[in-house]
Parts: sequence; structure tokens; C-alpha cells
Amino acid sequence: MSGLGHNQGPTMEPGESWRRTCWTSARKALLPTLPLQIVRLRVKRAQALGLDYTTYATVRATTGRDIIGFLFSDNALRLDKGDTPPTHIQHKLRSGPDATTALAVYRPRHSEALKERLAAECGIAFDIALRAPTLRDTPEGLRKHLQTALREMPGDAVLLVGNGPLEQSWTATARLAGYVSSERYFR
Repeated sequence: MSGLGHNQGPTMEPGESWRRTCWTSARKALLPTLPLQIVRLRVKRAQALGLDYTTYATVRATTGRDIIGFLFSDNALRLDKGDTPPTHIQHKLRSGPDATTALAVYRPRHSEALKERLAAECGIAFDIALRAPTLRDTPEGLRKHLQTALREMPGDAVLLVGNGPLEQSWTATARLAGYVSSERYFR
């Protein structure tokens, strides 16, 4: 039992070093070198998602899940000069990713209207459109808003593509799989 003044440090019970040794060897046994066929499949999956292998492998190792969805902010699409993304972003979004896609749109734009406009004018189809969280949202409100908007997708299988520290903070708050900057994703 830990009492007043206990710093929750490691246990001093007998056998602690043996348990640590067992844990270390079990951890090593769980992380063997992946067979070449598995690596090839994961490289192919990373390409289908439009990600470099390092990013894909990092997210997969961190969450233990495959990426099944992307959440793009309208900032990530570089819509600051209108409602049409630059050509290289349009091309990448038309050719992939092989996953469910969601678009978070800041006010005063309307999420459904922008989703329809991107589909009609640019040939970019998003599965979900939602209002982007604001600075007034509490962490719990932000989490509930994104979880509701992303519907049945588990948050730790959704990768956020954003632009800036505010959007990056959504990752931890909403328990998303990770964050990739728009520069990295669209390069």
C-alpha cells in the first residue's frame, strides 16, 4: 500500500529484477524482425494511403492499428486564397488515399457546401464533412465533436493531416492515430 509521501516509484519487493528481466525478454520476443513479405505488404499499403513508409510504420507501431481514415483540415488543403486547392494537392487527393476521408472546415465556410464544391469543381470526393473545432471548444467537447463526426471509425485509426500547432493538438485531445503536416503529406 502506498501511503503519505510515497512517490509511486518502482516496487522494492523481492523478485523485482527477475520480473524486469522476464519483461525485457518477452518484449524482445514480441518484436522480432518482420518477414520480408510483411514488409512488402506494408510498403504497398503505405503507398495506397499516400504516405511514406516511415510515417506509416510509425503510426502503425504506435497505435497497433492500420490507418483506415484521414481527417484533413481546410487549412491543410491551402484554401486560404479561395475554394480551390493548389494543383499538386488536387492531384494527390484525386489519386488516393485508399481510406475514408473527412474534411474539417473552419467557419465562416460551410462544411457540406465546401465538400460539394470540391467534388463538383475539382473531382475531390470526401466521405465526411464537419465543422472544425474552435478555440472555444473544451477538450471534452472537441473529443466528442470529432468522435461523433468521424462516426464509426475508431479515433486511433484516423490520421490527421493539418497545418499548425492548433490542429496538431486535436490529435492528443481526440485520441487520433497521429498528425502529419500538410507539407509532408502533399510533397
